[in-house]
Amino acid sequence: MIVVTGGAGFIGSNIVKGLNDAGEEDILVVDNLSNAEKHLNLNSLSIADYLDKDDYLNSLNKFQNVSAIFHQGACSSTTEQDGKYMMSNNYEYSKTLLNHCLKNKIDFLYASSAAVYGNGEKGFVEERESEYPLNVYGFSKFAFDNYVRLILPKAESQVMGLRYFNVYGPQENHKGRMASVAFHLFHQLQETGKMKLFEGSGNFRRDFIHVADTVKINLHFYESKSSGIFNAGTGKARSFEDIATTLQRLHGSGELETIPFPEDLRGKYQEFTEAGLNNLRSAGYTEEFISLEEGVGKYYEQLSNTDGRYI
Repeated sequence: MIVVTGGAGFIGSNIVKGLNDAGEEDILVVDNLSNAEKHLNLNSLSIADYLDKDDYLNSLNKFQNVSAIFHQGACSSTTEQDGKYMMSNNYEYSKTLLNHCLKNKIDFLYASSAAVYGNGEKGFVEERESEYPLNVYGFSKFAFDNYVRLILPKAESQVMGLRYFNVYGPQENHKGRMASVAFHLFHQLQETGKMKLFEGSGNFRRDFIHVADTVKINLHFYESKSSGIFNAGTGKARSFEDIATTLQRLHGSGELETIPFPEDLRGKYQEFTEAGLNNLRSAGYTEEFISLEEGVGKYYEQLSNTDGRYI
């Protein structure tokens, strides 16, 4: 059996689909459906069972036939201010799962984040010197990555973390404010004919990666059994305006509107990200990434046809 925590979420449900496409259906999805809308992400997928995240943690030893855990479950809100909750949910939960996997020699593939790099003054390379998170979400991922670094030399089974950059694509409807720029701009365009960008957006550039590429990277490491912490980005920073103008072209119309920068994001917002890919390539991942124009085009079509979900 394969376990996918956060399996009803954005990247988690895409990983389940990727596993299904590879012929895997003996999958236990672990999640929290307090947000009931997330069940729509599971409707078209094939799984063996579902379990609440707290129930799973309390019954880990009941599952004796687990070969791998894709640990994607976390609070991903970069504006969350409850640090105690964030560390309990993202850090302590992850430690418990990791130690269970180490004890039972279960492969452990987990979600980290480019948020560990903060403003990126020293680059976006998987090294301690480059890391200085700007918010407690980033710190929760940073703390767990450092915990992993301590145990990696002694690990007898796979332990692999991916630092996701700005992921966009199908199945993110439930994320609200934390959904991608592409998701929000699409809906603004459909509803009002206008797309709102923060003032200064012309200077904001991020490494946008289509969720299909993050799934490919996960499955590469699932098959290769390599351990370590790796960036999951395209290595190319693009502007928010690039997304907006791509949507303009696809839609055939649309105006750009500048809005004030939110006060609650000041000092906690990454204005630039661009993944260093040397370690990922050295680990044998040779696939080319979907370009921003192609990825936004695919997503535009899916949002238009199925509201961005797999049907």
